[in-house]
Amino acid sequence: MNKLSIVGAGIVGEAAAQIIAREEYCRELMLIDVQGDLAKGKALDVWQAAVESGSDTRVYGGSDAELLQDSDLVVITAGVPRKPGQSRQDVLSINLPILDGIMRDINRHAPAATVLVVSNPVDVLTYRACSLSGLGRNRVFGQAGVLDTARMKCFIAEETGFSARDITALVLGGHGDSMVPLMRYCAVGSVPLSHFLTDQQIERIVQRTRQGGGEILGLKKVGSACDAPGVAIAEMVDAIANGRNRILPTVAILEGEYGRTGVAMGVPCVMGELGVARVIEMSLDAQEQAMFDHSADQVVRDIAEMNALVSGAG
Repeated sequence: MNKLSIVGAGIVGEAAAQIIAREEYCRELMLIDVQGDLAKGKALDVWQAAVESGSDTRVYGGSDAELLQDSDLVVITAGVPRKPGQSRQDVLSINLPILDGIMRDINRHAPAATVLVVSNPVDVLTYRACSLSGLGRNRVFGQAGVLDTARMKCFIAEETGFSARDITALVLGGHGDSMVPLMRYCAVGSVPLSHFLTDQQIERIVQRTRQGGGEILGLKKVGSACDAPGVAIAEMVDAIANGRNRILPTVAILEGEYGRTGVAMGVPCVMGELGVARVIEMSLDAQEQAMFDHSADQVVRDIAEMNALVSGAG
């Protein structure tokens, strides 16, 4: 990849930039923020760290939207983070106009760029970004499931005592308390998780996964999770930059999959050079489908709230 831009020089954007620059996923990395000097300072710091790691990726920062020019991929992390006690949806009214402004800048300076949305509420903002871009769901999508799956793998490793390297897991649905961890598809060394854990232990993992971000937020008090989200972003960037065709849980616009249309949800997707190469529709049992539908209904309500905000602002 020639040029990648991260809009939002907060802790998540910086964490992602560190990995992307160190691993040379692009030749040129832009860190863009309304606080231009902050972005410049962080970019210089990231660049120097990358050079020390043997990377030739060049990192620049600033506030000018023209820095987006000719970007191949734009990662959006800008916006206000949650505070303790807030849901991801609580920050919608603040982050929606921020997202709209960023999309206007992208459409003007990098209209052909692929867009990865990370800002919360990610399902709603991914839907909005896709509708504003006109690029289609393969080029505009969101990050949530990679992070949620990593959290669940962490909790499974803690509960079982087994190496995280042998654990496979999958989380679908909206990025919130209604997310759908698919425990039937979780395994340790290809052995179903139910072989090692009781139903009560599995349910405890499900609930902790759903509340994973809130747990960190409550413990830190000031600032939300940053390192794990940064790694999750870098994992998706790697799949795109290197055309790996990896199967990753991704917030994508559904077009009939799982019985849903016109909603952004976390589902397994093939991620490669062109972004979302295809959405994988898995077979769900009645209970799993009911949970997925419940999650989808929540996202539909959130999108309706967003549309009301947009209409009110107009």
